[in-house]
Amino acid sequence: MSGFADEPDKAENGPVGPSDRLVQPHRTAGAERTPQDDAAPPLRYQENAPRFQHADVGPRRDQRGPVYGALDLGTNNCRLLLARPSRRGFRVIDAFSRIIRLGEGVSQTGRLSDAAMGRTIDALRVCASKLNRAGTHRARLVATEACRSAANSGDFLRRVRGEVGLEIEVLAPEEEAILAVAGCASLIDTNVDYALVFDIGGGSSELIWLDLRRISGPAPHAATRLVENVKRRSGLAVWTSLPVGVVTLAERFGGREVTPDLFEAMVGYVSGLIAPFEERHEFRRRIAGSSIHFLGTSGTVTTVAGIQLGLPRYDRNQVDGCWMQVADVNRVTYDLLARSYAERVAEPCIGHDRADLVLAGCAILEAIIRAWPCERLRVADRGLREGILSSLMMEDNTYRTGRRRRRGE
Repeated sequence: MSGFADEPDKAENGPVGPSDRLVQPHRTAGAERTPQDDAAPPLRYQENAPRFQHADVGPRRDQRGPVYGALDLGTNNCRLLLARPSRRGFRVIDAFSRIIRLGEGVSQTGRLSDAAMGRTIDALRVCASKLNRAGTHRARLVATEACRSAANSGDFLRRVRGEVGLEIEVLAPEEEAILAVAGCASLIDTNVDYALVFDIGGGSSELIWLDLRRISGPAPHAATRLVENVKRRSGLAVWTSLPVGVVTLAERFGGREVTPDLFEAMVGYVSGLIAPFEERHEFRRRIAGSSIHFLGTSGTVTTVAGIQLGLPRYDRNQVDGCWMQVADVNRVTYDLLARSYAERVAEPCIGHDRADLVLAGCAILEAIIRAWPCERLRVADRGLREGILSSLMMEDNTYRTGRRRRRGE
């Protein structure tokens, strides 16, 4: 059976971005503060040497090591991680996440709305303050599908630069896919033949098939080699970016009152987007009789996992890295479909902010499951930001993946 390596370069395989290696789990720290609480001097960003500085002082670098930052401005969320290199990857020292729905209405109007831009500016002020307060040495700030597709995104990002002092780059889909793989590489079981990594976003969904048959060895080193091979376009990965996410799908079909027929229509729509990718590469034929697993790095998958685990409130420490049977994923999906909007709001792992989006995410997940038979799915509460952090540290030679020494070694 042929693998990905014998295929010529496909349109799905674009240029890859900065490298990274495996990352360690982190703890989300700090409660959300208001922009008024977090007012700070403007930050300066230099394109050729991305280092953040206070307006009046240089970056702080004490014996604990420099601080690195990663900001992911998505269609639905604005998320920031701050971390220092550690003996085994990095240690997160602060984090921020806020639902801003920047891409709200973009699929219909083609433009970012004034309300969405205002919400996002408020969240970015908090991020700027955290970056500034930490004396961040280096940071990479990226925007994804909403800013890729909106006609007025350039004006918006110039406004962000002028009002908040942050220079945000629009990330190409192919680099987003590679960084997503890099950020969760340590959770990929390299003992199987193939793995599908997917990231269901707000405005797009990335799918990356990995041929793992030539990757072997202890897990940390195997994950490192996997990322390095993907970065070199050595034929181990084939990817695509679907122009659909939880926000855009919910806007197209509705997200509050979802009947079984409407849900099937959602699944059918996404399946139609997956079909050309499958027809081009024939993954169903390739994986027949092989060992495979899925790895999902999205809010949809972590939500489904939290519900399956029966958590009284979402707990990253229990969700990140857990394994699920695909049959259990299906059970949770159709249980949510049977619930009313009010009942979904009352679910502690969903809440009011996501109750109108969760079934759209489940429909995308269901379309992926129907496209390719698989029994096991691993859940990652990590991804793009972790990939960015480790790539920055790798560039500075401050990133280490060595195992912890035992006493007496």
